[in-house]
Amino acid sequence: MNTLEQLKSLTTVVADTGDFQAIAQFLPQDATTNPSLILKAVQKTEYQPLFESTVKAHASESIADIMDHVLVAFGCEILKIIPGRVSSEVDARLSFDTEASIARGRSVIALYEAQGISRDRILIKVASTWEGIQAAKVLEAEGIHTNLTLMFNLAQAVACADAGITLISPFVGRIYDWFKKQTGIDYDMSNDPGVSSVTTIYNYYKKFGIKTQVMGASFRNVGQIIGLAGCDLLTISPDLLASMQASNDDVKPALTEAAALAQDIQPLVLTEAKFRLLLNNDAMACEKLSEGIRAFCVDTEKLVTLIEQARK
Repeated sequence: MNTLEQLKSLTTVVADTGDFQAIAQFLPQDATTNPSLILKAVQKTEYQPLFESTVKAHASESIADIMDHVLVAFGCEILKIIPGRVSSEVDARLSFDTEASIARGRSVIALYEAQGISRDRILIKVASTWEGIQAAKVLEAEGIHTNLTLMFNLAQAVACADAGITLISPFVGRIYDWFKKQTGIDYDMSNDPGVSSVTTIYNYYKKFGIKTQVMGASFRNVGQIIGLAGCDLLTISPDLLASMQASNDDVKPALTEAAALAQDIQPLVLTEAKFRLLLNNDAMACEKLSEGIRAFCVDTEKLVTLIEQARK
């Protein structure tokens, strides 16, 4: 078996892209999107007809509603290819607005259901701010599954567990980037701080029987992926999926529930104040969360501009 097939035997592989033609090439179980990936997809020649027809069909609606229609149009195309779930992200500009995030999550689910898609095949993607986590808690109570993204430390993960979140996306590559910039060290699989962060979260969840699924995200190289083999899910870009498909390197379980249960881990009890303090005092997590939200906001604004141009 090639490296990708070996990984699939240990971990649920998810395609991290809005390019559904690329998704079809690798036969993943699930797929994830975000504002940057959707922006990239709508600018590809082959997807412009779908984008333009969706915008024009809803031209009289608000920009926010049109944007949701675009997300759902691409999500529906992806769901024709994959057997599992697609993650669709709410507007990143709502990352600190609990009520608005709840409303947008409900709206996106309603649009999918209007297309005959079961809510069990959708994950509403929200940033792992305190406000985002509380919004997701409300959505989960309504039977709407969520994926909490832009996760960089254990406090965020524990808050999600406390909220009964379906799935979390702790990042690897962006943590690696931060530490490499700070230290100048070229980390490998044995000491990669991003791999270590996700391992810590995975072990905590398994140690305490937390049902929330862990999906490692944001990879810079295949070594980071192999270093998390055995994680519940891993969401991987088409380039790295292609690299693994072309390789026959062995893949061994790096994370196991048995190893996690053997760990000496103390439970973390959180309040909102404790969450905010732990996040604030983690320079890497604080900076990367803010940076990630800003970048998604920029790409959301670019998508808004394209929508405004297309509906004229």
